[in-house]
Amino acid sequence: MIFEFLSAITVASPPSPTWKCPTCSPTEKITLAFIQEKTNIQDKNALATIMGNIKQESQFKTNICEGGARVPYRGCHSGGYGLIQWTTTGRYNGLGYFCKKYDCDPSSLTGQLRYMINENQFQQNLPYFEGVGMTVRYYMNAAYSWLGWGIHGARTNYAYDYTKKFIFA
Repeated sequence: MIFEFLSAITVASPPSPTWKCPTCSPTEKITLAFIQEKTNIQDKNALATIMGNIKQESQFKTNICEGGARVPYRGCHSGGYGLIQWTTTGRYNGLGYFCKKYDCDPSSLTGQLRYMINENQFQQNLPYFEGVGMTVRYYMNAAYSWLGWGIHGARTNYAYDYTKKFIFA
């Protein structure tokens, strides 16, 4: 009788440990959590590389147009826009089409993160980011293929900085 009662109780299991960044901004924390929740990327260096590239591209500002103007999605008329500076017409328009189809705001963090992980360029490189035990340099090759940056900038330094900030909890 007691066994039947105990087996009927549902016990929630504790959440699985994930990489956290206690010293990061709220936007960085949301981005890190989102990537881990919605993909199979678990390697600290892969996550740090993605985060470092986003920081180089936009400083985690979703409403930034290349050159620094802070505008909504429809207000950026040249250059890249958003978290990863979607630059080509196809990629920029893809953000708008995706958000129209899936009822999200292309200027918002959530809308851009949802599009980012579903975009063809990210999906093509996802298997590389899902690797385990590789170096930042290895993942940086996948990031280049994903973003096609023209200016390397500080993205690798940012990635290494994130590897020092992340804790597994």
